[in-house]
Amino acid sequence: MTGWDLFAVASILILGVPHGGLDGAIARRTGWPAGTASWLGFHLGYIGLAALVTGLWWLFPLPSLALFLLISGLHFGASDIADSGSHWLPWLAHGGLVCIAIPSLQADLVEPLFAILAGTDNAVLLMAFLTGLFIPWAAICAIYCGFAYRRAAYRKPLLGLLLMIALAHQLPPLVSFALYFCLWHSRGHMLRLWQSLDSTERRRSALEAAIYTSMAWASAALIYNYLDDTAALSLIQLTFIGLAALTLPHMLLVDFADRYKTHREELP
Repeated sequence: MTGWDLFAVASILILGVPHGGLDGAIARRTGWPAGTASWLGFHLGYIGLAALVTGLWWLFPLPSLALFLLISGLHFGASDIADSGSHWLPWLAHGGLVCIAIPSLQADLVEPLFAILAGTDNAVLLMAFLTGLFIPWAAICAIYCGFAYRRAAYRKPLLGLLLMIALAHQLPPLVSFALYFCLWHSRGHMLRLWQSLDSTERRRSALEAAIYTSMAWASAALIYNYLDDTAALSLIQLTFIGLAALTLPHMLLVDFADRYKTHREELP
């Protein structure tokens, strides 16, 4: 790993992971009941889902990595256009940035990373599948350009997507992913949620986020200490398997429970 790669991974862990610390506020916004039992149930369920993902990854690395890319694409795509709408075409275009564009544009650098996460043979299979999706995804992006020309609300996210594609073509994959994850996805998610909270909920949520983030960092340091691989390999495994473990409960809250509640409130 280069110095830039190490900086990128550090940024993901330090700047990107904390946005999930506000999931308690999202749970309350969706109607999660108050009380000690409910509070305990939420945290046990969240940790249980994260532990389940981690366990399944070690048992079934290829399907776990493939599923992680899929749910990440769905989650990132929905988040990128959250301020503009939820049309399926922009959703697919934005969703393909991380799981199709970055692997395809930097295949020689991404395949070794996938090999660390899922094994060499599995990495070859997965890369062949993802690079085969690049042309269809590029066609979707071209159509999206015309779509955004007609619908002004999508022009800003489209420009952001085009910029990220250009960066993904020029920069190492860990660096381009860190830029996207920290400066676009995490930042946008936190700003949207923060603006929706009143002052009392903001204070509570900030304290929760600080506690959850500190616990996540402490857990990561403890797990890293017990991994047997070299420092670089262990850091990659810790970062991305950890992201996968946290993404599932986070996505269920943000993209299903919260979105469903918002949709119900908008119905006449």
